[in-house]
Amino acid sequence: MKKYSASKHHTLTELNITPLLDLAFVLLVIFIITTAPPVNDINISLPSASSRPKEAPPKANYVTVNNEGKIMLNTVEMTEDELLKTLVEFRKQDPELNIVVRGDARIQYQKIINVLDVLVSANVTKVGLATESLGR
Repeated sequence: MKKYSASKHHTLTELNITPLLDLAFVLLVIFIITTAPPVNDINISLPSASSRPKEAPPKANYVTVNNEGKIMLNTVEMTEDELLKTLVEFRKQDPELNIVVRGDARIQYQKIINVLDVLVSANVTKVGLATESLGR
């Protein structure tokens, strides 16, 4: 009787950590895939704001107007009409489309208003304006 209970207790002291490792690796892969890299590949001078702006949404698309007045969606240069068509297609795929408008500080204000008009025409409701903080 003593041998039987000793072997039974021996099996209870072993801990199988394989499922825990599997879970840790799955979570690591999910976090790596869902983390969006910041878009810093277009060299523009953003206007400054007195308060710290909110962080960009995780699935944001960037509409950039550089100092020459060229419009780019993420990194693809396009006209206002092409931007409208592309944004309508994006809205069909994702109704919760997030757009961050990045305008150069030296650009005419009317160019930004034109881009905002295109966003309204494409029925994009989640729009943010990118700025640089003054560092106060």
